[in-house]
Amino acid sequence: MGFIKPSPQPVEPTVFLRLPLRERVRILSTHWVDDGFGTPRVLHIVYIIKMLGLYFGVGIWIASATSGIEFTDLGSWYRNIVVYQKLAVWLMLLEVIGLGGAFGPLCGHFRPMIGNIRYWIRPGTIRMAPWGSRVPLTGGDERTWFDVALFVGVLAALAYPLAAQAEPVPSGILPAGTGTQELIAPHCFLPILVLMPLMGLRDKVVFLAGRSEQYLPIMLFSALLGTVGSTADFIDLVVVFKIVICVVWIGAGVSKFGAHFENVVPPMVSNSPAMPGRAVKRLHYRDAPNDLRPSRVAWFMAHVGGTAVEIIVPITLLLATSATVALIGALCMLAFHIFIASTFPIAVPLEWNVFFGFIAIVLWVGFDPGTYNIWNFSEPLLLVPVFALLMFGPVLGNLRPDLVSFLPSMRQYAGNWASGVWAMKPGVEERLNELPGVENQIDQLQRMIPTPYERDDAEMTVQKALAWRSMHSQGRGLFSLLYAHLADIETRTVREGEFVCNTVLGFNFGDGHMHDARLVAAVQKRLGLEPGDLVVVWVESQPIHRRTQQYQVIDAALGVVERGTWKVADCVAEQPWLPNGPVPLNVTWTAAGYHRRQSLGANPNRPDETPV
Repeated sequence: MGFIKPSPQPVEPTVFLRLPLRERVRILSTHWVDDGFGTPRVLHIVYIIKMLGLYFGVGIWIASATSGIEFTDLGSWYRNIVVYQKLAVWLMLLEVIGLGGAFGPLCGHFRPMIGNIRYWIRPGTIRMAPWGSRVPLTGGDERTWFDVALFVGVLAALAYPLAAQAEPVPSGILPAGTGTQELIAPHCFLPILVLMPLMGLRDKVVFLAGRSEQYLPIMLFSALLGTVGSTADFIDLVVVFKIVICVVWIGAGVSKFGAHFENVVPPMVSNSPAMPGRAVKRLHYRDAPNDLRPSRVAWFMAHVGGTAVEIIVPITLLLATSATVALIGALCMLAFHIFIASTFPIAVPLEWNVFFGFIAIVLWVGFDPGTYNIWNFSEPLLLVPVFALLMFGPVLGNLRPDLVSFLPSMRQYAGNWASGVWAMKPGVEERLNELPGVENQIDQLQRMIPTPYERDDAEMTVQKALAWRSMHSQGRGLFSLLYAHLADIETRTVREGEFVCNTVLGFNFGDGHMHDARLVAAVQKRLGLEPGDLVVVWVESQPIHRRTQQYQVIDAALGVVERGTWKVADCVAEQPWLPNGPVPLNVTWTAAGYHRRQSLGANPNRPDETPV
């Protein structure tokens, strides 16, 4: 990686673009092993400054300016529970604006580097209601002035508890050994608890971008339990805060069961600027560059360093009454989040990792587990609805991923994602610029600062996202669908669906539900494409109790034309570039009159193209 310029391409872009798709995927996936995205290091510095300066530094300053903690007293940062509340609200505000995980080139926003607010404050852009017209007053897919006003209301509702002066907890009711404590007044959370769900009914993208599944519970319990009138009340509040964080950790750990996550670790490590040289990166592959399946090292990192840590340590912390055990556990989780942040994972949830790593210290070091533990909860029966509320999303999402986004399912980086790939005839990608607020990423890269990309170089860079997708389990199935369906695949522009979603909706965090058949229909409504112009292959997450994933083939003009399944085992057994051909596909439904490689191919009269 260079400091100002990106890494050199593995082959000359003009030569690369003349190669077949399978060969392009092979070149870029094997190159990814050593070089990742090839991002200039200066961008990593930008992310670090944003992470530690804008989020953590400014967040602590806001907390100190609106409470009794001293900005220069490091000890007060983790001994006052109001810091936990303020940092949660501050991070949610940054996420909604677009200065959190969705920011910058590592999330597909090249220039400008911010999406979110630029789209959601503009009438006419596409919005995605979670259940369409099935909920009254939420139908349609166009942002109105009402939606803009609602979004501004969300911003104001988040600013309100941030700016509010914290209220001191009476010292007489604090347990012995607990220092000065303050809380945000419970009523300060009511506006966001009302407006964000309303915003989510109009546009689920805004709701998910704010990471509502994680921060709204903190605010809900702050509102319900924040009126502290006794020692038991304050202990209960801190314990519930601990439960919220532990459920997130444990849910993320459970989501890593199966074969998906071990395929996430190698490309994530390869993209890390913190990894010391190629040798360490290649240890995570069986025999790079010939065999890019995960090695035993990758399996260990995934299921011992990942799955086991995210389940065993949080359960231990939740049950701990020993300060020593709590300290060790909190330091383990801090180290865990520092490691994740150091890899700069795609979608760059860096601030989220800072928050969770630091809050482990706040909740288990700042508050003695001998007092603040689940065994001291004043009304044990109340823990039933607390756990039921927090576990509803993860349980339903793992059993029925078609009903729940991967974010409320707590599958943040598990590799078991709904995802898609877009294949467009020449000229269709340029037409996406006709959508309000949209500029395709090739054009963005050619305006990059300080070093603009040449067009061929920009094209090759964007195709690295395809290589990244191919290195994950579902990528092998998606490319299999492309080869099985499109006779003219070599003439098409092929794009990673998450990158397209970033340009069309202003945000994506890896959730394929944001760029499924409904988004394709919204694009078609505005562009009026012909059959075959835009074909999207799309797959749902794997349910925890099944061995298959369900896919769809979507033609923008025709709708869904095929449904079927593939076995996850078949996908993880193959190389990213599918040298043995497509994985087996089990067709379960085909639209009347639709024929593979015929209805969508270049010439429907070819005799060698047979129906499914």
